[in-house]
Amino acid sequence: MTPPERYPPDDPREWLNRAKSNLAMAKNRVPEVYLEDLCFEAQQAAEKAIKSVMIKRGVEFPYVHDLARLLSLLEAAGEVVPETVMQAEELTQYAMSTRYPSLEQPVSEQDYDEAARVAEAVVHWAKEQHLETT
Repeated sequence: MTPPERYPPDDPREWLNRAKSNLAMAKNRVPEVYLEDLCFEAQQAAEKAIKSVMIKRGVEFPYVHDLARLLSLLEAAGEVVPETVMQAEELTQYAMSTRYPSLEQPVSEQDYDEAARVAEAVVHWAKEQHLETT
């Protein structure tokens, strides 16, 4: 299998490629992998997809994992963000707390399915945004 073409780090296509890579990992259920780790990959997919659109539109962003903040910046710049993409705000919880052993409850199958669904919707939306202005 050939990896995707690499672009410079300031190229929105590289961010979208990385988002697609994270999404592929999030959807790859393998034995001995925690659902928390897959949800982290889902969050990363959504974050990088959103940032790819921000770069494409010339919107500066902070290097944070807070998807609500990123989406607010995008909306403030005039981007119309559909409700399905706004649901990505819920993925922020997977950016930090699920990365390490903790006392929190493990991620459920339902939570994982929802995280993967939302991440996939965000990546799909980002792809459409790239096609609109190409």
